[in-house]
Amino acid sequence: MTTSSGANRFAFSQTHTIDGCQARAGEITTPHGVIQTPAFIPVGTKATVKAVLPESIKDLEAQAVLANAYHLYLQPGSDVVDEAGGLGEFMNWSGPTFTDSGGFQVLSLGVGFKKVIAMNEDTFRSDEVIAEKKERLAHVDDDGVTFKSHLDGAMHRFTPEISMQVQHQLGADIIFAFDECTTLHNTRKYQEKSLERTRKWAIRCLKEHDRLTKERNHRPYQALFGVLQGAQYEDLRRKAAQDLGGMNVDGVEFDGFGLGGALDKEKLGTIVGWLCEELPQNKPRHLLGIGEPDDLFVGVENGADTFDCVAPSRQARTSAVFTPRGRVNMTNAKYKRQFSPIDQTCDCYTCQHYTAAYLNHLFKGKEMLAATLATIHNERFIVRLVADMREAIIAGDFFELKEDFMGRFYGQAT
Repeated sequence: MTTSSGANRFAFSQTHTIDGCQARAGEITTPHGVIQTPAFIPVGTKATVKAVLPESIKDLEAQAVLANAYHLYLQPGSDVVDEAGGLGEFMNWSGPTFTDSGGFQVLSLGVGFKKVIAMNEDTFRSDEVIAEKKERLAHVDDDGVTFKSHLDGAMHRFTPEISMQVQHQLGADIIFAFDECTTLHNTRKYQEKSLERTRKWAIRCLKEHDRLTKERNHRPYQALFGVLQGAQYEDLRRKAAQDLGGMNVDGVEFDGFGLGGALDKEKLGTIVGWLCEELPQNKPRHLLGIGEPDDLFVGVENGADTFDCVAPSRQARTSAVFTPRGRVNMTNAKYKRQFSPIDQTCDCYTCQHYTAAYLNHLFKGKEMLAATLATIHNERFIVRLVADMREAIIAGDFFELKEDFMGRFYGQAT
């Protein structure tokens, strides 16, 4: 569904492509502003990018933020966010917003794995897989998911309809259909069963989304993205893209697509490429949970438009920061007397106002400000990197940018 009237506008336009790959530049228009793509979207899981003011996220030129429907449903409750006027009003963020469906949290609760990108398909196969020393907190059936709150142990139920209701209350500009996110350890037979379950859930999401859009017409239009699964299997990935890419329920279609699920890092580009070859060119594609520099280049090169990941902020809180010559640890002794910025070429607030020696001191002293300053730097680094990719696509020198950056960043950090 694409609307074009006043404050309810949602649209996507592809403006530039380059020969030799699927990389493209474009614009996503939402009721709260335009996102120039490719773009990295910082994650504010609980309506906050940890340790950083929303105003600081705006100042580092992030165009949108993504929050987590599962976490906000549990605390403070999606009804509270709705009463506040929606996610943007609640967190004092005037730009575009995203919320994910909670499908990934079901994977995490169900099997205890977090960084699925690090999985490798050449390992064991089991449909009862669970991480060591983890309790299974979620159980999936054809109607939905029953899960135990990690906060207080209370039992909850998510179905496609409930996920849509929660996300409509949260009020983000871009929301995602409820899906089952499998692991690379599941058997082929289970992946097939799960893919069909996600397809049927997608139909239910479209129906409920349409009902809620009509019922809540006092709110700006929310774009619904379908989520594509299929693990490492080409035929399943292409089927998912064909099924959801062409899905039409009583005249309602997906506005864009989330490229999701467990991904073997070594096959990331191949899998994204399969999906983007099948998807309609006139709709945006969001690659869920990807934020490492090399993975961002791979995603852009193979047709993804937007990305989100907690990695820049999570790593910042452990004193790991990005520089043009790689990731460095601010607690290292060499920074104790570096009275210059982390990166003299960086335009972020941290590098413009503070020295590496000061950050070293803050981390050594376990001061809260350390996380704030390091997160500002890391988020700006990744936001700027993807913005540079956009400019390189427009200028026609994307591959030159990739070669130069990769050669410096993945060499020896100094």
